[in-house]
Amino acid sequence: MSDRTAKSKQLGTVEKIREAHRVLSQGGTDLIYIDRHFLHEGSHHAFARLREAGRHIRQPELTFGVADHYVPSSPDRANDVTATMIERLANNTRDFGVDSFGIGDPRRGIVHVAMPEQGLSLPGTTIVCGDSHTATHGAFGAFAFGVGASEVAHVLATQTLWQTAMPVMRIKVDGRLRAGTTAKDLALAIIWRIGTGGATGHAVEYAGDAIAALSIEERMTLCNMTIEMGARSGLVPPDETTFAWLKGRPRAPQGASWDAAVVEWLALQPDPGAVYDAELTLDASDVVPMVTWGTSPEHVAPIDTAIPENADKDALEYMGVTAGTPLSGISIDRAFIGSCTNGRLSDLRAAANILRGRKVVTPLLVSPGSDNIARQAEEEGIADIFRAAGAEWGLSGCSLCVSMNGDAVASGERCASTSNRNFRGRQGPGARTHLMSPEMVAAAAIAGHITDARRFAQHSNGGERT
Repeated sequence: MSDRTAKSKQLGTVEKIREAHRVLSQGGTDLIYIDRHFLHEGSHHAFARLREAGRHIRQPELTFGVADHYVPSSPDRANDVTATMIERLANNTRDFGVDSFGIGDPRRGIVHVAMPEQGLSLPGTTIVCGDSHTATHGAFGAFAFGVGASEVAHVLATQTLWQTAMPVMRIKVDGRLRAGTTAKDLALAIIWRIGTGGATGHAVEYAGDAIAALSIEERMTLCNMTIEMGARSGLVPPDETTFAWLKGRPRAPQGASWDAAVVEWLALQPDPGAVYDAELTLDASDVVPMVTWGTSPEHVAPIDTAIPENADKDALEYMGVTAGTPLSGISIDRAFIGSCTNGRLSDLRAAANILRGRKVVTPLLVSPGSDNIARQAEEEGIADIFRAAGAEWGLSGCSLCVSMNGDAVASGERCASTSNRNFRGRQGPGARTHLMSPEMVAAAAIAGHITDARRFAQHSNGGERT
């Protein structure tokens, strides 16, 4: 039992889930049972270890694979490497009896989008994947976090994981986000305040009226970006919004099992007086559209400000910008809408609302988060809005977020992107990335430079979002 638990029986959601999944404790480390294990193409190292040891997967029915990182958004950009990695995942999952969503499977998409769509990400579960943005699944009240290659192999072989208890940080967001601001802006605003090391090693548990008002898709964006604060995990306690989104999903409980599950899930709400290792409170009404200017998510500022005078000189040189330059007006060479951060249907709808009846002046690539989202976007006419605006409507996958699938930004080019990381070379060697919301990317693609998307969208209430 952790020191915090020993001092108080009033537990937060993260602590409740950990307590329920602890198999044993030894030397200050807990052996945690894992409910769901998600795999992508990068899992081949773990499969190789299993083969070398002559081992099988302990519980293959709790393990799910999907091709996403190496799937090109266009067949024209496919290459031998992408084909080999996709085939390797298909062979490994087939040989070890794992259900995997490969090319042509209607369930396929980015792992952190496709798995929730199937109802595999449930409140109170522990979820791991060999990807740092596994925290996305915390939007459903799951304790979800990324693991390394050796840990992937351990979970495959044992369905458990040795882990030192993460300290828990509560971030409470009061009030409501204003019209024209998004969950992406909220995440970047938090990083602007605490930096990329402000939540290092913590599991972040979100609270407050502004969080409760977020849709599931927005909560997924926020939990996804929690990793960029230095955290290991991000979580929103489950509520009626969670249950409404999950009900009827293929792998969610059904009938009487659903009713029983909801009762259990409601008990995951934090106890009054729960104790946390760190706390932060913000007012959502202070949040405005945010844009990164440098080579770290903490190199970020409100759209109506300028690059700080004390900005990191190396970052300025790499990005080809100067301190004191207004963010609004920085030219871009291309734009990208997609990724596990902002490739969901609500993201595409928001961007399409900006683009409707307008034309882009810089190349815009749109990659839906899943094949299911792509189908829905086609049915709703959203895909046609993107095409009419002059954007490229690509296949679902990680696409330009990681540049390992044939999609890349050329050296020296500047990209307005909805992805989660603006590290050097993240979108390609020498690529310069500016992170922002889908609406902001759409506006930049229309203007040819970074601009405030609120000038393209009118909000009748002029204040809080409806």
